[in-house]
Amino acid sequence: MVTEISTSADWNALYIDGEWVDAEGDDTIDVEDPSTRETVFEVPAGVEADVDAAYEAAAEAQSEWADQPPARRQQVVQQVLTVLDEYEDEIVELLATEAGGTEIMGQTSLQITRDHVSEAATLPNRMKGQHADSNIPGKENIVQRKPKGVVTAISPWNFPLNLSMRAVAPAIATGNAVVLKPATNTPVVGGLLIAKLFEEAGVPDGLVNVVTGRGSDIGDAVAGHPESDVVAFTGSTAVGRQVAATAAENLAIQAMELGGNNAHVVTADADLDAAVDSAVFGSFVHQGQVCISINRHVVHEDVYDEYVERLTERAKELAVGSAHDGDTVVGPIIDGSQRDEMLGYVEETVEAGATLETGGETVELDGVEDSLLVAPTVLSDVTNDMAAACNEHFGPIAPVISVSDIDEAVEVANDTEYGLSGSVHAGDVGTAMDIADRMETGHVHINDQPINDEAHVPFSGTAASGMGGYNSDTILHEVTETKWVSVQHDDREYPF
Repeated sequence: MVTEISTSADWNALYIDGEWVDAEGDDTIDVEDPSTRETVFEVPAGVEADVDAAYEAAAEAQSEWADQPPARRQQVVQQVLTVLDEYEDEIVELLATEAGGTEIMGQTSLQITRDHVSEAATLPNRMKGQHADSNIPGKENIVQRKPKGVVTAISPWNFPLNLSMRAVAPAIATGNAVVLKPATNTPVVGGLLIAKLFEEAGVPDGLVNVVTGRGSDIGDAVAGHPESDVVAFTGSTAVGRQVAATAAENLAIQAMELGGNNAHVVTADADLDAAVDSAVFGSFVHQGQVCISINRHVVHEDVYDEYVERLTERAKELAVGSAHDGDTVVGPIIDGSQRDEMLGYVEETVEAGATLETGGETVELDGVEDSLLVAPTVLSDVTNDMAAACNEHFGPIAPVISVSDIDEAVEVANDTEYGLSGSVHAGDVGTAMDIADRMETGHVHINDQPINDEAHVPFSGTAASGMGGYNSDTILHEVTETKWVSVQHDDREYPF
């Protein structure tokens, strides 16, 4: 049983039907601290029987919860905010320990989580229906908004807390039940912690269920469970395609935020101070492990050399180290496979003719064997087809591409299968708005960088970056459905 929220707690149980229970199998998953490479948690490796139990509990509890008045559902969600505030320090420590999140990442994640919970608390009073006139005399049309039923949330490892909560909190607020399957690297902050937060907030039994386990073992069982009415997934495009296909077999709604290859466009007359400030944050926060981080810097040739020089100087100054060190800006990569993949992209890019301005290597950490720290990396002379540019590198890597004019900048920015986020720095807002309008992405940020998430503003991607969306009325429509009820008040005449 999980009795506390801390890094010293035994996170060694699943949460099903309001109880902390053992998994049906005996296998466990070791969870590693990316900074120290030491095992810090041992969580259950759930099996299909655990998945079935979670969905059974969710389906049974949901109908009664849907009948609760809006104020009751709002009360539970609002109480989660109180619990979040009570355990702020412990949660930041958990994010550092399990996700390799620096102090900046931990505080940012908490801030975004609070935003999502606060927005979700408004949803019970926004589930409004409507009346519609009828073409049939004496008939009244009523359109009601109802919860979908059971919402499946499959969350990622990079920002596990807020990216889980943006699905779980709206689902509960609108009268649904939830089965949450967190990423294997972050089963505590992405799953078991959320169960504990809702438990302390007083959520009724069965509404929030968390099953930890390997995707290879239970992924299909979760995504394709017949009791699942909505599947909310955040992760890579490759895995997302599989999840969406599996969910579609049961005709479940799919809300998918997938990969990104986001461009940071800088024109010849841009304010370079502001553009570089944005670029440093947008490329290196949380080690670049953000689906909406800058993947490519698309810079006009007239300011290209100066931009590369400034960006390189700033990258060299960033403090690299353990996520447990409050001064660290760039912490560890989540695991060895991710580190090796991104360093491979850098090597391929240099071999293809790019120039390594700084970084491109592992940084040693005292007392740690096989460090997961990757030095902030800047690559110049990059073209859009080089490995670090055409792939979602998901690391502290800044490939800089030179373009001759705005048309070429837009062409390069759009030359990707993805369409998630982007940013523009130009000499005037009108020009920036024109570029933003032509960029084929779900959102674009002017005089800023691509990493933005506000719970009251719709968040979605295009093309290979996903389908459906989150936040505001978008998530309301994902986790609810309309029901048409008509009332024939006057006698109706029929043709026979």
